[in-house]
Amino acid sequence: QVQLVESGGGLVQAGGSLRLSCAASGRTFTSYAMAWFRQAPGKEREFVAYANWSGSSTYYADFVKGRFTISRDNAKNTVYLQMNSLKPEDTAIYYCAASRYYSRSYSSYDYWGQGTQVTVSS
Repeated sequence: QVQLVESGGGLVQAGGSLRLSCAASGRTFTSYAMAWFRQAPGKEREFVAYANWSGSSTYYADFVKGRFTISRDNAKNTVYLQMNSLKPEDTAIYYCAASRYYSRSYSSYDYWGQGTQVTVSS
């Protein structure tokens, strides 16, 4: 079992930055790849970013490339999402998730956090 708790969301103006954190419980954090998804009101949950167990391989959705960076600190059992140049369309609930392998599909992820709200004002 892995429990995930996100933090770091909030209200920011367009062009600003936020850093999300996702703390994982358990001793098997390095057994899992980690990802961030987001869900805006009335929309499906969508893939944002992925990092493999070591953080050496990362993938991003096209709409965040060059603006968001995923990283992980395995000593702290934590994965991060640094979000720069935020846009109003980035407004959503952001979730971290754990999986045994790479996937952009939310159905492939075994464990989820409760989500953290990110609101970007114009």
